[in-house]
Amino acid sequence: MPVKLSAPAAETLLPVKGVQLGYAQAHIRKPNRKDVLVMTLPEGSSVSGVFTLNRFCAAPVTVCKEHLQQGKGIRALLVNTGCANAGTGQQGLDDARASCIAVAQALNISPEQVLPFSTGVILETLPMEKLLAGIPAAVANLQTDNWLNAAEAIMTTDIVAKGTSRTLTIDGKTITITGISKGSGMIHPNMATMLGYIATDAAIAQSALDAIIQHAVNKSFNCITVDGDTSTNDSLILMATGQAGNTQIDEKSAGFVALRDALTEVAIELAQAIVRDGEGATKFMTIQVEAGKDEEECRKVAYAIAHSPLIKTAFFASDPNLGRILAAIGYAGIEDLDVNTMQLYLGNVLVAEKGGRAASYVEEQGAAVMKESDILVRVVLNRGAANATVWTCDFSYDYVKINADYRS
Repeated sequence: MPVKLSAPAAETLLPVKGVQLGYAQAHIRKPNRKDVLVMTLPEGSSVSGVFTLNRFCAAPVTVCKEHLQQGKGIRALLVNTGCANAGTGQQGLDDARASCIAVAQALNISPEQVLPFSTGVILETLPMEKLLAGIPAAVANLQTDNWLNAAEAIMTTDIVAKGTSRTLTIDGKTITITGISKGSGMIHPNMATMLGYIATDAAIAQSALDAIIQHAVNKSFNCITVDGDTSTNDSLILMATGQAGNTQIDEKSAGFVALRDALTEVAIELAQAIVRDGEGATKFMTIQVEAGKDEEECRKVAYAIAHSPLIKTAFFASDPNLGRILAAIGYAGIEDLDVNTMQLYLGNVLVAEKGGRAASYVEEQGAAVMKESDILVRVVLNRGAANATVWTCDFSYDYVKINADYRS
């Protein structure tokens, strides 16, 4: 089960002025489940996106980038689960574009104003007959309060739907932010095997929206890892409808930082939810590296710890085999690291210092911390003022079962 995570109540996911969402059961991979989502935006909306850096990126990622670059004004998003449309060559591109044409015809807009997204099994072509049949049904039930249904419609191996909302006041106007995400395994920065959609009704200049999404993703989705794999379909989309009535915000506006921080909070909550719902996860681990020379080396150490299957399996077993953490720090790639000046903490317990076990540490202390479902690992490098935080989860028996049976 997810680690201290439950699906949001429908009423807590607030409608965003100008955004409508509709879903369908198209039976793309499994019968009787929501697997197609259409999201519509009003004319004049601003949209920004970041995508996987995997060179084998899926066809819909390529098409999304093309449509965003054309600058015709995005009016709709289409998402399907069950098939990733990745590793599908020219046929995949043709299918992604055909799906955009179908949405455009249903909404009386241009195909270049549609962004397509797919998630699911790689190296299989889209079942276009099913997908195209699902689009009219999704369009038919477009509603402003369909956020929970939308969150459910983008799930694959997720156990619970993921979504959250925030409100803030700018220019005397109430600004609403609502976001949903999916992801459970194959999670790693430079986006995870995740899809994320965050919408606000604030009026924001395109340049400001682009700056906000880069800030938000670097504080959230680029700080999570479940298993170290970077998927082919990872996408995060930030949308602003401009219908809240505020004066348009740019990077110099008084409300820019407040809006940026609120959007980042939403992104962090969605990103952490993905880790808490990691495939087979029983522990949520925060890896905090402090006092490094720069952020890059702090991230190296954090990811060395977060990616280690030896460490992740020890955490699953609640085994304080903490020498594995020291080993990961040592191979993280900091060539001039002085291990005699750093400290390692498990929770608030000092575990190692001066190159070895801390004199005050006894294993019962570590065992007590390891039994918790939320665990903090702190590494203090004592080399400078930089820091970095990464969130990950353990590896359980169920992780192997889920991934062994994924295509069944």
